[in-house]
Amino acid sequence: MDVLEKLTILTDSAKYDASCSSSGGERAGQDGKLGSAVASGICHSFAADGRCISLLKVLMTNSCIFDCKYCVNRRSNDTRRAMFTPEELAQLTMNFYRRNYIEGLFLSSGIVKSPDYTTERLIRVLELLRNQYGFSGSIHVKAIPGSDPELVNRLGLLADRMSVNIELPSRDSLRQLAPDKSKETILRPMAAIREGIRENSTDLVKYRHAPKFVPGGQSTQLIVGASPDSDLKILTLTEALYRKYELKRVYYSAYTPVVEHSLLPALDSKPPLLREHRLYQADWLLRFYGFEAHELLDERTPNFNPFMDPKCHWAVNHIDRFPVEINQAPYESLLRVPGIDVRSAKRIVTARRAGSLDFAGLKKLGVVLKRAQYFITCSGRRLEGVKVNESTILRSLLSKKEISLYLPKPQVEQLTLFSDEELAAGKGAEVIAT
Repeated sequence: MDVLEKLTILTDSAKYDASCSSSGGERAGQDGKLGSAVASGICHSFAADGRCISLLKVLMTNSCIFDCKYCVNRRSNDTRRAMFTPEELAQLTMNFYRRNYIEGLFLSSGIVKSPDYTTERLIRVLELLRNQYGFSGSIHVKAIPGSDPELVNRLGLLADRMSVNIELPSRDSLRQLAPDKSKETILRPMAAIREGIRENSTDLVKYRHAPKFVPGGQSTQLIVGASPDSDLKILTLTEALYRKYELKRVYYSAYTPVVEHSLLPALDSKPPLLREHRLYQADWLLRFYGFEAHELLDERTPNFNPFMDPKCHWAVNHIDRFPVEINQAPYESLLRVPGIDVRSAKRIVTARRAGSLDFAGLKKLGVVLKRAQYFITCSGRRLEGVKVNESTILRSLLSKKEISLYLPKPQVEQLTLFSDEELAAGKGAEVIAT
């Protein structure tokens, strides 16, 4: 089997990993024009400074001694197998780089012989790239569950980012769908990476030229929809991973049925892409908005509302905490208002030092008033003409299609000559009396 054939098989096998988003198209070079692209295995990621960079996303091998029911590369599946030698993979990466197809490598592998043997082969690939070819580009490599911590440490000194895929969020799901894996074998290398990063940060303070250990941090991936685990279970695990293992990111991958099994969704089932989207939105709330998992979901409501994003859903269910006064509320309270993101909240805190803010000023600061208007006041007053009740809020936050599903019956509202503020102040009664 030649290298190109191996590349076709092993890049296709790597496409189910959500740590990078696959993209790119097949374009041949043309006379008088610059640039060309190869579709197989090219994915896009983003650097710390915001640059979009292209990575070669590939498996070292799709042969595996594990028999995970959801995996297309599992031991019992009848599929074409291929394996790169470390030398082939290192040379292939450099050839892609020299032709300006890629700027880095995203490397994972099936498990051959044992986790330690596979990790040693991954180390060999990275040693060739770093030491023999002098490659200093981005390398993201997957740590193999069950690997010896010393091997994980060696791998981390050569990589920019590492990840250990948990994939299933509970012990029961692992036992049923991935019997060769366990919670301990997955978390052990994750803990080794965390400790390596901590120790390295101390070394860099003492010794400026100390080798860097996984400077890009570590991440993991959870599969959504392969097991009956709820969103609450997934989000609670995510929160624990961020706190205990100091992960940079948790990625969510909507399960695409590729194998037939009684414990898995049917082959004609659609991937739960909207559920994946809601989990990413909730993940953002955990990392940047100060929310906790138990605030967004509970045992009575273990899954996210498919019609409304988690922040809006929380606000509608906690309407007693609103309205928030823009000119006085602390930063943490501003972050909980739908339509106000981290950037606009910081702008509000800065701008109100110079004077009171009104609704026109909020719009200039980036606040989405269509959402925020129901949950805020400026100098004690709501936006003129705004009606605050659950039906009105929901109809503003949902699309027409979502309204027909979420609110099948039209809501009848009593018309009034007075605003909510005037009624609350008793002004309507005064006018009628006179």
